[in-house]
Amino acid sequence: MNNDKTHMPIGIIGAGSFGTAMAILLARNGYPITLWSHEEAVAEEINFTRENKTFLPGFKLSPLITATSEIRHVVADKPVLLQVNPAQATRRVMTEAIPYMDPGAIIVNCTKGLENTTLLTMSQLLHEILPASNRDRLAFLSGPSFAREVAQGNPTAVTIASQDPDIARYCQQIFSNDRFRVYTTDDIVGSELASALKNVIAVAAGISDGMGFGHNTQAAIITRGMAEILRLGKKMGAQEMTFLGLSGMGDLVLTCTGDLSRNRNVGIQLGKGKTIDEVLKSMKMVAEGVFTAKAAWALAQKYQVDMPITEQVYRIVFEGKDPKQAMAELMSRSSKPE
Repeated sequence: MNNDKTHMPIGIIGAGSFGTAMAILLARNGYPITLWSHEEAVAEEINFTRENKTFLPGFKLSPLITATSEIRHVVADKPVLLQVNPAQATRRVMTEAIPYMDPGAIIVNCTKGLENTTLLTMSQLLHEILPASNRDRLAFLSGPSFAREVAQGNPTAVTIASQDPDIARYCQQIFSNDRFRVYTTDDIVGSELASALKNVIAVAAGISDGMGFGHNTQAAIITRGMAEILRLGKKMGAQEMTFLGLSGMGDLVLTCTGDLSRNRNVGIQLGKGKTIDEVLKSMKMVAEGVFTAKAAWALAQKYQVDMPITEQVYRIVFEGKDPKQAMAELMSRSSKPE
């Protein structure tokens, strides 16, 4: 695989905060980037102001970054593509992109979520819709990486998962620099489940904060949240150690405690008494945990896994349950060994 930074263009499908942060990172590494935006106005804003003021304001973008709202321009003739769309839009967007995709192009998924209608992870979804020539050339980026801090150049460590060790190492080289450290793994299932389900637990942690509870409660939610994520992961064939690493505990702690966490901030508003409709109307960007809660609870039932925190987040978000009642039920569950 060629890794000539002077000549190898990279396409990024999705110009939200994280897609833009990935463009900034990869341009710093010397790659020419084409960035696709669903909104033509955002693409024009990036090209004319050299800033994504809509989704990641405050960062001057490299001349190596060009934006477009034409998906064929970002996909065609790109040996590496990043998929950075909301989980519920991924099937539609990637289906649109497929006719222009190079056979053998590597696709790096950066979306942390599950498809609600099918309960598929993004790897399962992409494997279902991609041509045969691309199905075995998938990689998945995960780990604790707020977009704004990546763009700022804060030291960050992430994981690339792929069934093909050569592709994992190739992507590792593309993304790595002295502020962005990349580890590799072959546990795609574990990496994806940990990345998706931690958003649900982060909503729970935010609800606790919004209700005025302290660090004891937050620590309990994080720890017991990881226990239920691990239970489901093992049932679905994941490697247990993955949940102790960057994709698992690393991303869970970040998303549950960080002020930049959209999922935690959704929870804070719910804990203060707002409805989910009120919260979502006030947001420009997607908080994946809101939608993932539905799929996660369905998976828990399908695999008969006890996931009490996930269940309560689902009931608060989709059934309008009072967070105080949810907390009371969690604390009054029958006693058992850890």
